[in-house]
Amino acid sequence: MIDDRRIFVVVPARDEGRFVTRVVRTMPDFVDGVVVVDDGSADDTGACAMVAGAVVVRRDRDHGVGAAIVAGYRRALDEGADVVAVMAGDAQMDPADLWAVVTPVVRGETDYVKGNRFAHPRARDMPLHRRLGSAALARVTSVAAGATFRDSQCGYTAISARCLEGLDLDRVWPRYGYPNHLLIALAAGGWRVTEVPVRPVYGDEQSGLRPRHLVLILGVIGRAYVLTRRSA
Repeated sequence: MIDDRRIFVVVPARDEGRFVTRVVRTMPDFVDGVVVVDDGSADDTGACAMVAGAVVVRRDRDHGVGAAIVAGYRRALDEGADVVAVMAGDAQMDPADLWAVVTPVVRGETDYVKGNRFAHPRARDMPLHRRLGSAALARVTSVAAGATFRDSQCGYTAISARCLEGLDLDRVWPRYGYPNHLLIALAAGGWRVTEVPVRPVYGDEQSGLRPRHLVLILGVIGRAYVLTRRSA
């Protein structure tokens, strides 16, 4: 808890049994609860998360990372969360950065915080293909949203309960392209978005971003752009 605000962390995870225990057990002390969404894992992800002390939402199949995060958001709200962060289940996010990610939301300075790996002194720890792809997608997302985002693909985020309750979570894109779609929806709704530096972490885990995903994400960005313009 920070300033009497209950802090929850949603961890979308699919086949992350090797990492999810570490993710849950290294949460800072100010975190009030962790919701791990086991998105149709074929391994022991859910069991490991439960033993580590997380609330586990089990899904019978892979619904997509966006859908998993939304399921986690809903459970966190049911648990009484005031601020909900998102951290990956593959240990690619430094728990030491969580304070910087959640406090602008806690203090009412913004509605949504997005981690920005490019602003961190160790930005070059990111593989070159990830830097180039993420930078390009951030530029396209910024144009579609009419706002400026430097790292649209970073999944390290925090959002206020008020903002969650004001969004139509049923319309959030469920798979690759989720962060881009959400940023465009937030911009269209007039919600405040802030980026803070976070350390990029890469180890034994494998990145899920592939060239074919870039094409899919661009399609989602275009779709979100058209829908928001029609509803404006």
